[in-house]
Amino acid sequence: MKENTLLSSLLLLSSLTILHASAQGETSTPPPLPPAATEFLAAHNEARAAVGVQPLIWSQQLANTTGRLVRLQRDRMACQFANLTPGKYGANQLLARGGAVTPRMAVDEWVKQKQYYNHANNSCAPNHRCGVYTQVVWRKSVMLGCAQATCVKEDASLTICFYDPPGNYFGESPY
Repeated sequence: MKENTLLSSLLLLSSLTILHASAQGETSTPPPLPPAATEFLAAHNEARAAVGVQPLIWSQQLANTTGRLVRLQRDRMACQFANLTPGKYGANQLLARGGAVTPRMAVDEWVKQKQYYNHANNSCAPNHRCGVYTQVVWRKSVMLGCAQATCVKEDASLTICFYDPPGNYFGESPY
């Protein structure tokens, strides 16, 4: 009986705390995104809006995963591409020689492939690639996480973005 009274008191206290926070206009809003995350999201979501696809949501978990991968590539692979085989996430990566690139510059580079993509027949122009563009705008992808690393010795920067769920399924249109 004593345990039931204690449990009831805790539940009542919890409910009163929630009611007080609501009355005060307090809500649990997530902390603001870092500037790089905001820039990655904005660039992706502009490309998606241009073809009528819903915006992506930032995933700190995906950002942490890409962060570990770019550091591994920088520290142990001299900034060479990792073999990002199809798996749990969709992925885009960019190696830019000649210094650092901003998140927007990296996404803009991927979106440049749009000029070679033919949506009417879901194909890419001969001798061109479109896969990084179609991953950016893949309608079923909802979460994004990206990271960058600078490779000083190689005078290069590496950018990786992961998308969840992945895209670029053979025979499926991205939007």
